[in-house]
Amino acid sequence: MKLAIFDVDGTISDSQNHITHAMTIGFEAAGLPAPPASAVLQIVGLSLPLAVARLAPEHDAETQARIVEGYKQSYKTARAASPAPLYPGAEALLRKLAARDDMLLAVATGKSRRGLRALIEYHGLEGLFVSQQTADDHPSKPHPSMIGAALSEAGVDARDAVMIGDTSFDIEMGRSAGVATIGVRWGYHAPHLLEAAGAHQMVDDFDALETTLLDLWEMSA
Repeated sequence: MKLAIFDVDGTISDSQNHITHAMTIGFEAAGLPAPPASAVLQIVGLSLPLAVARLAPEHDAETQARIVEGYKQSYKTARAASPAPLYPGAEALLRKLAARDDMLLAVATGKSRRGLRALIEYHGLEGLFVSQQTADDHPSKPHPSMIGAALSEAGVDARDAVMIGDTSFDIEMGRSAGVATIGVRWGYHAPHLLEAAGAHQMVDDFDALETTLLDLWEMSA
C-alpha cells in the first residue's frame, strides 16, 4: 500500500479569507494593528501559537495569548457561517485516489481537530482519510511527528509515502520524516520557497498531481 498525506489549508481548501480575517480580529482584540495579509499567509501551516509568535515576536506571552484567543473565536464564527471552499478539482481527485485498492489517504494539518472535522463534514469527505493528524496532538510543522503518526496508523513505511503541501513547512516536514514530497503551486507560499525547501516534485493543478503520484509509484491510472 502507498500513502498520500495531504496538507489542508492552501492545498485542499482555500481558507485564506478566513485566516487573514481572523488574524486581523485577533490582533485588534489585543489592541494591536493587524499584520498585512501577505505576512499572515506566510505562517499558514504552523500551529496557531507559533504562528502568532512569529507575527508578533516583540510582544509578551500574555499579549500573544490574547491574539490567539481572538483568532480562535473569529475563525469559529466564520467557519460556522461559511466553511472554506475546496479548490476546484480537489474533491474529485481525493475520491478517485481513495477508491483505489493500492493507495491510502491521510491528512497532516496545522488546523485544530475541530476545524478539520467541520471542513470534512461540510464537504462530505467522511471516510476518505485513514489518518487525520492535527495541531492538537503534535508539535508544529515542520516537526515530523504528524507524518510519523500517519505512517504508524496507516501501517505504511516512509519509503511508500508522500507529503503533499503548499508551504515550505510541509516540504521540510516531509523531508525530515523521510518521505517523498510534492509541492503545489496554487497555495500560500511562493513556489520558489517550496523548491528551496527541497520539494522532490512541483505540480500546477490536480490533474498534474494525480499523474505525478502515479508516476512516483509506477502505478497505472
